[in-house]
Amino acid sequence: MSAAALEGTASLWRTRGMRALVGVTVLGFASYCLTLASLPAYAVGGGSGASTAGVVTAVFLAVTIAVQMAIPSLTSRFGIGPVLVAGLVAMGLPAPLYVLDDGVAWLSAIGVVRGAGFAVLTVLGATLAARVAPPEKRGESIGIYGLAIAVPNLVAVPAGVALVLDGHVGWLSWLAASPLLGVALVPMLLRSVAAEPPPGPAGSGRTAARAALVPSGVLFVVTLAGGGLVTFLPIERPDGVLATVALLLFGGTGAVTRWRAGLLADRLGSRLLMPLAMGVAAVGLAACGAGLVAGEAWILVGAAVFGAGFGATQNLTLLAAFARAGESGTTAASAMWNASFDAGTATGALVLGVLAAEIGLSWTYVVVAALLAAAVPLASAAARVAVHA
Repeated sequence: MSAAALEGTASLWRTRGMRALVGVTVLGFASYCLTLASLPAYAVGGGSGASTAGVVTAVFLAVTIAVQMAIPSLTSRFGIGPVLVAGLVAMGLPAPLYVLDDGVAWLSAIGVVRGAGFAVLTVLGATLAARVAPPEKRGESIGIYGLAIAVPNLVAVPAGVALVLDGHVGWLSWLAASPLLGVALVPMLLRSVAAEPPPGPAGSGRTAARAALVPSGVLFVVTLAGGGLVTFLPIERPDGVLATVALLLFGGTGAVTRWRAGLLADRLGSRLLMPLAMGVAAVGLAACGAGLVAGEAWILVGAAVFGAGFGATQNLTLLAAFARAGESGTTAASAMWNASFDAGTATGALVLGVLAAEIGLSWTYVVVAALLAAAVPLASAAARVAVHA
């Protein structure tokens, strides 16, 4: 019997595998979150145009998406452990080089290497979250994994913005090397996960990826909105205080709902939860857009509400993707889900900057909120897929 099964009756928080997964995830995503919103602001502070600052995030995530689709093949050839270690090193080792220059080209070049490492962390982190607990606790396991991602989002996104806006780029660069510390936790993590399911027939990876397409489409829409929020709110409100507090609220509510949504899904299913989460996200982003004109309080409330919908949607769509793909398709489904996450974030960081230059950031957020509302039927379809899979 696997370690995960033996420990299945205990609280998942106390199992060795979950503790190791949380450690690796927090250290890896702290690096990502520290730089997500701060590097565009760093580039603008160095003289780059606001409309081009999102290129830094877009390049990072474009590389991430490209590499994510290769992770199933890489793990089949080299094993999960070596690939995961290589990813953590690729994320952490180049990060101190950010301090050398604030040009978009330099920041993007470093992002190419770090984006490849981030691809490994995202795909294998979600895969291991599905294997570190028994099937009846998968929602809880993915919820804890989501919390381990959301806590860095809560702390590191606003902290990174604050460090850059206060001129402490050196601290940011060294703190972003944190994935290197996660390498020591990989052996404990791998000893604690369930045995890998036998490979499916030829082409089963593509079948699993297609099965995960509907929930991944829902995720793409909500992360497009999230990418637009974290990239352009600090640029629109560069005094640092409002943007930092808003991103703190966004991360805080997202952390709670991403964690608790898994527990609710284990008990209730996703049929009502997923479309509800999308509706909440739409209301929150619309409030952020209105707040850029009507007053700062609306921005703060909107960021908190949007974060709640954003976090819950992440958890629920990942559960739906795994349910559709089956046990042997978790890595392929994780690759599709994560590629959609990062494609949405990159699209929000790049395309919404162009749109905001034409119609203003306030109206841009309102337009994207309408897109979220229009995607509620897609969320309902993804939830039905999860129920009947």
